Amino acid sequence: MDCAEEEVDFNWEEYLEETGATAAPHTSFRHVELSLQSSFQPGMKLEVANKGSVDTYWVATIITTCGQLLLLRYCGYGDDRKADFWCDVMTAELHPVGWCAQNNKTLQPPEAIKEKYSDWAEFLIKELTGSRTAPANLLEGPLKGKNTVDLIVVGCVLEVRDDSEPSVYWAAEVQCNVGGRLCLSYVGLNDPAHYRWMFYLDNRLRPLGWAKENHLSMKPPTDRRDLRSSSEWTEALDQATDEALNSPLPLEVFKDHADLNTHSFRAGMKLEMVSPVEPFHILPVSVTKIYNEYYFQITVDDLTAEAPPTSVVCHADSPGILPVQWCLKNGVGLERPRGFESHDFDWADYLKHGGTEAAPDVCFPNASQSKGFCKDMWLEAVNPHQPAELCVARITQVKGRLLWLQLEGLTKPLPDCIVDVESMNIFPVGWCEANGYPLTHVQKTVCLPQKKIAVVQPEKQLAPSQPPDAPLNLCPSMAMDTGLVNGKYCCSQLFINHRCFSGPYLNKGRIAELPKAVGPGKCAVVLKEILTMLINSAYKPGRVLRELQMVEDPQWNCQEETLKAKYKGKSYRSTMRIVRTADQVSEFCRRVCERLQCCQNLFGPTYVSDTCPENCSSQTKTKYTYYKKRKVGRPSLGENALDGDMTKPARRRKKRKAIFVQKKRRSSIVGYHTTESPQDSDYYYDDEEEDFEEWGSEASSNSLREEASAHSFQDAPRRGRPPRRAALQRRATHPDTSDRSSPRRTTRSVSCIQNQTANHTNTKTESFEEEDRLVLERNPLEWSVSDVVEFITSTDCASLAKIFQEQDIDGQALLLLTLPTVQECMDLKLGPAIKLCHQIERVKVAFYSQYAN
Repeated sequence: MDCAEEEVDFNWEEYLEETGATAAPHTSFRHVELSLQSSFQPGMKLEVANKGSVDTYWVATIITTCGQLLLLRYCGYGDDRKADFWCDVMTAELHPVGWCAQNNKTLQPPEAIKEKYSDWAEFLIKELTGSRTAPANLLEGPLKGKNTVDLIVVGCVLEVRDDSEPSVYWAAEVQCNVGGRLCLSYVGLNDPAHYRWMFYLDNRLRPLGWAKENHLSMKPPTDRRDLRSSSEWTEALDQATDEALNSPLPLEVFKDHADLNTHSFRAGMKLEMVSPVEPFHILPVSVTKIYNEYYFQITVDDLTAEAPPTSVVCHADSPGILPVQWCLKNGVGLERPRGFESHDFDWADYLKHGGTEAAPDVCFPNASQSKGFCKDMWLEAVNPHQPAELCVARITQVKGRLLWLQLEGLTKPLPDCIVDVESMNIFPVGWCEANGYPLTHVQKTVCLPQKKIAVVQPEKQLAPSQPPDAPLNLCPSMAMDTGLVNGKYCCSQLFINHRCFSGPYLNKGRIAELPKAVGPGKCAVVLKEILTMLINSAYKPGRVLRELQMVEDPQWNCQEETLKAKYKGKSYRSTMRIVRTADQVSEFCRRVCERLQCCQNLFGPTYVSDTCPENCSSQTKTKYTYYKKRKVGRPSLGENALDGDMTKPARRRKKRKAIFVQKKRRSSIVGYHTTESPQDSDYYYDDEEEDFEEWGSEASSNSLREEASAHSFQDAPRRGRPPRRAALQRRATHPDTSDRSSPRRTTRSVSCIQNQTANHTNTKTESFEEEDRLVLERNPLEWSVSDVVEFITSTDCASLAKIFQEQDIDGQALLLLTLPTVQECMDLKLGPAIKLCHQIERVKVAFYSQYAN
């Protein structure tokens, strides 16, 4: 057996589950949390269209933000919240203050407060004095609605403070922006060897022109000044400044920069500090220079005269500075100064011998804040020797404000790296993936059997296993190790047609995120890759894995492949037989789609550009499902199913089924009933209740408006129902009916129920739907926050009512909410978010039905 490290795709979720480890909480990374906030701030003023009067505008104040949604209040309402309204910055007509004057538009207060003041011009002058207007570039143009971190684009120019002189700055150009982590090149020195990485909230960064405004010097960086002549530096700066003035960096980028606190240090004081050069040790250091009340210089103690001193500019809140005896109190080793003769370092003797004093504890930031970090938590951290590299990291110990990190996956292992809890060089789990940046991770060690050479017939030769690091294009020539070129085992591209019907098992949103094509490559490898994608796109991956096991044909030329799935913290593995030859790929794909009950063109060798030959994209999910069942010969309502598809006895339903019926009754009161609900179809199996709820919610949300507009509400009671809906209606009408009366269910009993129920479907459907239809007593546009909270409390999302109260969501805001907005602004997982959106869609449909006209 040969053992070697194998490069595999790294997945944080799988890794944490396999190791039983915990990720550091996202809230512990304050700089990352700030980078995700909106560019708009409460209190900003802007001009917005007046709802009560056409072609007039009025000044409004931003009360709060939620993603790209703004809660506004017209000026003049004071603290009265009744007229607050939400708007989407991407679609609403919003303008900076002064826009009306420049464009000859009318400023007019709303009718409700028109008589409140006699002189509105004087009122506006007082209201706008000292206030901030929403920046024009955030309300229009390419930066419209962008978050703060997205305002920093490639080519922007900032000023960077010198490492040795706090009063000296130099211009730097942004080469790339990774989630707020900037790669900067000094103006005049566009050499990758001199690039610097800094987070945009670093207080060493300032807007262009800041040094001049504050009477500071603009000089090239001290350690790089000799690389260019003085004239070259000046010429480069002038050129960069002229170009930057054409598209200046918005000042909103710097709104979250922390103000510097004054320090209390004096020259000669001693303290401890994480090494500024090798952040693996803590060293004795001295305060050697005081620049002003904000900055001072620290120099590493070195009793030899061999090397130049190592100094760094610090401020009161600099990470890594510690009081004397901190290491002793926390059980951490303190490195002796270079040239110190004794093996035992003692601060008392050291201070006495040098005639110096220790810096008092009041000079240091709170040394006990751990910010929620604990030992053995995982995160992502910058490699101190390669600032462009981010690594998987484990916290090996936490002492006060300091973390010891073990960086994984490095070609040359490093000692544990020491960072401050507020360091901007550490990031939460998944940050690199979210920003499309490579992450250095653990290499997986695998043992492979030694290769053996054998002479075999081409058609008998098994395709060798493929490396998992190249799944998308694995067939450059298909040359085997034996020198045989055999196209029989190579297939062309397989397409994933996102527009096609995705069926009950696959999430259409996740399907849309998949690549449009996979391959070319060896058949088994391409198919395994595409099946893995489908499994990961499922509501319940384990269920899809189970369905795929059923796809088999004894006439196929197959090889066994192991497929994996994860769901709710559990891992599933299954061995599946996948075809090996190109001539069987098309049929295999069709059989898989048929098993997953999706459109037969969802994936396969056929590319669907706009319209699927099956015409599945023009149908809603429920219509398509019903059509496909009829097409393949499933019995419709009232038909005898004794000899149809239902040849197996139905499973005996346990007590859990009664709970399922209650759930469906509660969730089926959406305000439209034009076709069968996917939850009520006999298209599903009885033991997959959670699948019903999740997919049913998505189907309601996605096809809601199309259904509501395509059919009138009066048509609903006349439409037929499949057996599942009929059975539910029978239970709702006769609650005393129990499963216990028929402990053994057969095909005959099911078909009998269908026939008996079919005769009374119309009347019972009508009464059932009339009872469950949502009817609003008031227009939801007029709902207050308390009205919204009351409605949410009355639904099965009552536990989320507090969020609506805290975020001041009224009726107008409620109607603006969508699934992405709910997930982002309320921090909900997909399941609860879909459940909540189902209730919101009920209100929308009722609104369209009762008040839209």
